[in-house]
Amino acid sequence: MTHVALNVSLRLDTFELAVAHDLPLQGITALFGPSGCGKTTLLRIISGLEHRASGTIDFASEPWQGPNTFVAPHRRGVGYVFQDARLFPFLNAAGNLRYAEKRSRNAPANVTWEDVVEALDLAPLLDRRPGSLSGGERQRVAIGRTLLTRPRLLLMDEPLAALDLRRKAEILPYIEKLPATFGVPIVYVTHSIDEVVRLADRMIVLADGKKIADGGVAETLERPDLQIAVGRFEAGVVIDATITDHDRHYRLTALEHAGQSIVMPMVEAPVGTALRLRIRARDVSVAVERPRGISVRNILAGTVEEIVEEPGTAFAELMIDIGEARLRSRVTREAVADLKLEVGQPIYALVKSIAFDRRIMKHVVE
Repeated sequence: MTHVALNVSLRLDTFELAVAHDLPLQGITALFGPSGCGKTTLLRIISGLEHRASGTIDFASEPWQGPNTFVAPHRRGVGYVFQDARLFPFLNAAGNLRYAEKRSRNAPANVTWEDVVEALDLAPLLDRRPGSLSGGERQRVAIGRTLLTRPRLLLMDEPLAALDLRRKAEILPYIEKLPATFGVPIVYVTHSIDEVVRLADRMIVLADGKKIADGGVAETLERPDLQIAVGRFEAGVVIDATITDHDRHYRLTALEHAGQSIVMPMVEAPVGTALRLRIRARDVSVAVERPRGISVRNILAGTVEEIVEEPGTAFAELMIDIGEARLRSRVTREAVADLKLEVGQPIYALVKSIAFDRRIMKHVVE
């Protein structure tokens, strides 16, 4: 597996970045954190667009930056997709793609015009100029143009930031398939947990210019200590579940996780499909006895694994073992006391079916 070894720092008047990390390049790695934490700056350093940083960068043991080394951006073999598409307005989509293809004729032909057009569904757009395209269509063309530079590494800087939720949902499946289709690893900058859950295989979390966590998406998002980066409102976990049935009448999909059933609004996928589900802590209630006569469809048996109270606030976080995964539940400290909750106690986790967002659901590849 290819790695990028980073040990870089950059001090500006109002900001300091310092990151040392050995980044494995396979699939999609999310570079995640709140606005202003240094995500885009680090991406620009990797690409060579930010030349003021000190330190070292090695790509597959090939030095890109060091005490006496600085490889120019165009010689690193890096593709960069920006927040705005930056297409040439005087060229149609085909012209923008051809421009990139002509400039990469000396690069190994691991990416072809036909493959890019097919993978990103660009054929209907080729004769149109950027001004006539939607935001999502422009970004698909921009991604295709970057792929036709035949990069060894693809850097994506919040490419969906300017799109509404519906447009994001349309383009996410295209991005998700890029590493497998073209064999190019991606570093993907975002401050959206939904995008991390849908796209990423692993994540690096930044806060105040420092790396504070890295690892697989599921285990990283479980950590209660990352609220500074994730935010209390979005904190939660990721679990895998397998589709077992569809109720066409009520438009519901039944899934199974570790022998327990989960129901959610219908997902158009075959029985047997494995899905990655995101469950936010604020969407999980708890009960010490199995409830009856309630509208909540998902009642998962578990065990209290950890209780983290937040002094000076009304809140506490519970970690609940539901078998092969854990849930987080954000409750009040008064509820912890009233229910006499303690570690090791059997408990029921309640999750509303409508808490699951089908638009950012990821199909798990076994």
